[in-house]
Amino acid sequence: MPSAVVFKLLAMLLVVALGWGVARLNLLGASRPGQSQGEGSAEATRLLSSVAFYVFIPALLFRASARLDLQHLPWATLQAFFGPMALLILLVYAWQRQSNRKRSLGVAAPSVRAICGSYGNLVQMGLPFAAALFGEAGLALHITLVGVHSVLLLTLLTVLVELDLARDRRRQGNADSHFGQTLAVTARSTLVHPVVLPVFCGLLFNAVGFTLPALLDDVLSLLGQAVVPLCLVLIGMSLAVYGVRGSVKGAGLASAIKLLVAPALVLAIGHWGLGLSGLPLAVVVMAAALPVGSNALIFAQRYDTLQGEATAAIVFSTLAFVVTAPLWLAILHLLA
Repeated sequence: MPSAVVFKLLAMLLVVALGWGVARLNLLGASRPGQSQGEGSAEATRLLSSVAFYVFIPALLFRASARLDLQHLPWATLQAFFGPMALLILLVYAWQRQSNRKRSLGVAAPSVRAICGSYGNLVQMGLPFAAALFGEAGLALHITLVGVHSVLLLTLLTVLVELDLARDRRRQGNADSHFGQTLAVTARSTLVHPVVLPVFCGLLFNAVGFTLPALLDDVLSLLGQAVVPLCLVLIGMSLAVYGVRGSVKGAGLASAIKLLVAPALVLAIGHWGLGLSGLPLAVVVMAAALPVGSNALIFAQRYDTLQGEATAAIVFSTLAFVVTAPLWLAILHLLA
């Protein structure tokens, strides 16, 4: 594995360790009467997660959507990556919905497990990885994937979880309400969601032909730059608050799906289904092979479901990536 990627991995793990230390020492925990250190750290973790979800991530998504060059996107490459990834999300979601009827892990559990098995770390790990392996041409393709990644996958996952929540509210409130009302509630909740709304506004801004003013672009860029370090610190804090006890099996399964099943699906559909080869195929397969991204934890915290499992999946898959990445590079070399 290229040394640049190894150093990037070590830097990420050190920032995660910093977040763990912050939570263990209760440096951000509010000391109120009757509140334990653990409760203070948990409250601080939820607060930082909300700030990321409602301030920094919307800024990043709006800027990415508004700046997309819609006329010159490599549609074949995008189709070879996002088609299989969307299929994987739906398969994991359907499987977990069926399983969740017996385990009662929470209404949002199927969607949380779907994001853990599909949403990759295309920025912190992906950018240096693509630059080191594929040069400028491959990095340009990878950056295009980054620009569309959150827009498509987070929107799909948001629709799934909001539909489940609307169905659950209908069952608890008015059993006689019809499915059209459920769809209406889902559409409204999805549209005003802090992930989907900035994407929708950014694409509309883009389609009209507007250009971001320099000052606004700088503001959005500054806010967006906070996403990566904040999410890494949150991973460490969540490890300290939630731990991994009881989450190892689920996190291990999610890691296996993300590191093995996702790239295999992209390879099969992209190469043998769509005829992709060479550099574009290598870029999309290795993008699919990246470990679980930190937005999976933000998503889990947003819906207060399986936070420990999402945290463990991020850590486990990041460590296991050192082994699985050379495996996929070897397979791609055989197909070249």
